[in-house]
Amino acid sequence: MNHNENNLKKRSNTIFENIKSTPFYYVNLGIIESVGLEEKDIKNKPFIGVVNTWNELNPGHKHFKTLAEAVKYGIAETGGIPLEFCTVGPCDGWANGNEGMRYILPQREVIADSIELMVEAHRLDAMVTISGCDKINPAVLMAALRLDIPTICVPGGPNLYEIRFKPDYKGIEQSIYDDFFQKVNCISGATYGACEIMGTANTMQCLMEAFGMTLPNAATIPAVTRMKYIIAKNSGKQIISLLKHDIRPSKIMNEQSLENAIIVDLALGGSTNSALHLPAIAKEMGIDFDLELFNKYSEKIPTIANISPSGDYGIVDLYKAGGIPGVMSRLKEFLNLECLTVSEQPIKKQIRRIKILNEDVIRPLNNPIYPEGGIIILKGNLSPKGAVIKQSAVRDKKMLEFRGPAQCFNSEKDALNALSAHKISNNSVIIIRYEGPKGAPGMPELLAFTATLMLRKDLDKVALITDGRFSGGTSGPCVGHVCPEAYVGGPIAIVEDGDMININITQKSLNIELSQEEIQQRLDKWKPVERKITSKALLKYRKLVSSASEGAIFKF
Repeated sequence: MNHNENNLKKRSNTIFENIKSTPFYYVNLGIIESVGLEEKDIKNKPFIGVVNTWNELNPGHKHFKTLAEAVKYGIAETGGIPLEFCTVGPCDGWANGNEGMRYILPQREVIADSIELMVEAHRLDAMVTISGCDKINPAVLMAALRLDIPTICVPGGPNLYEIRFKPDYKGIEQSIYDDFFQKVNCISGATYGACEIMGTANTMQCLMEAFGMTLPNAATIPAVTRMKYIIAKNSGKQIISLLKHDIRPSKIMNEQSLENAIIVDLALGGSTNSALHLPAIAKEMGIDFDLELFNKYSEKIPTIANISPSGDYGIVDLYKAGGIPGVMSRLKEFLNLECLTVSEQPIKKQIRRIKILNEDVIRPLNNPIYPEGGIIILKGNLSPKGAVIKQSAVRDKKMLEFRGPAQCFNSEKDALNALSAHKISNNSVIIIRYEGPKGAPGMPELLAFTATLMLRKDLDKVALITDGRFSGGTSGPCVGHVCPEAYVGGPIAIVEDGDMININITQKSLNIELSQEEIQQRLDKWKPVERKITSKALLKYRKLVSSASEGAIFKF
């Protein structure tokens, strides 16, 4: 073994460093041999963690055993020892509309912590991560930055909706709206993989690629295809090269690649949840993320990906049209093209020969589906620290400026009951509060409410404001992440039924028609709504979590 090869094991060799001259060396060696390894391999080959978020609960992750197999083949073929371990991987779909949703976002921190703890405890030399869904993708990026060992991410890819196999398929959005929720094959998956829209799962997979942490096209290749297996295997091979050349996440994920990720996010019409996850990822880089960055870049970056819920097509259509390399080639005048990727090539080299194969899916800059970026931040006396909206998903442009009386609810459950009882008025602004990181606790998605509201044809002029959050698939004038949240005394806490609310997306403002003096008088009399919380996990989360404007990260 030459000197360079020995350097590949500089972390895993520390397992024996302090005990090599003691009898305990043989005890430790024997334990590691017990997993089926031989002494010569233990001493000479690098230990590569294969971080698998597989489980049988999550359809977005159900195929990960096969992908892990491919990754391990690639590692073994190039001289490494693959060592697979699993961590949790929740499915938001199971939890929407019930108590389970409070337990979803907190798992982002648990996943990041568990990866960090497992890799450090076993002194692994590098890792390949396999992830697919909403909180899990940002968590693995957060862990990669903390550990700063050579890392490649393998996104699980999108599924295929059943409507793709209908003879009258016209595109995801049109097909769903033609008979929305009327037939099960409109919304059910025909395969494993992430839901085939630009929800949070696919948004964060695409941003993994935009950051440079995946091989080209890895984000949008359909989940259960031969090419997904091959790219997983090639990722296993490439991790050894990254280890040899000491290319770590800190050399790939930096201020310039963060800027690239924001730009791509806006062009894609990405999920509003990216306004939670990008600040959290940035914090792991040592960067304080200002939400105003979304507004800064939105003014010059149009939404060019015609993908549901902002557009007509699905993620598989995006892949066929050119994928993330295609999107980035469209945006090259705005991007930092020298940024390094895990392919060991800069972005400019990866996109130089890219051709767009469907101009309606990946639109030219001069023919976007929306003239600005998908996500913007609204500020005003109702959201002094910001609120988030996906402006590209507001289909009725008359709703870009909306004024209406408030109807207030202290939980999604109360709002759903009122909706079912036909107690929601058209032309109103629905306020759902105490659903923030601390108030819920857990900052649940309100998809059950937004999806039900979408089906009510008699409520076509209704806006929604919450300190909770939304599924990436939510459309319409839905404003989330209102900060400060109600539980800590944000102005949303003192809104009363009938108060006039102004939402002005064009001017990026969110206001209640009250004077600052009246707002303060109400706050002086206010007491928070306290839910009975018995979960130790949620009580810990409430104590440690920061505001949504800071990414709902833990503060110690």
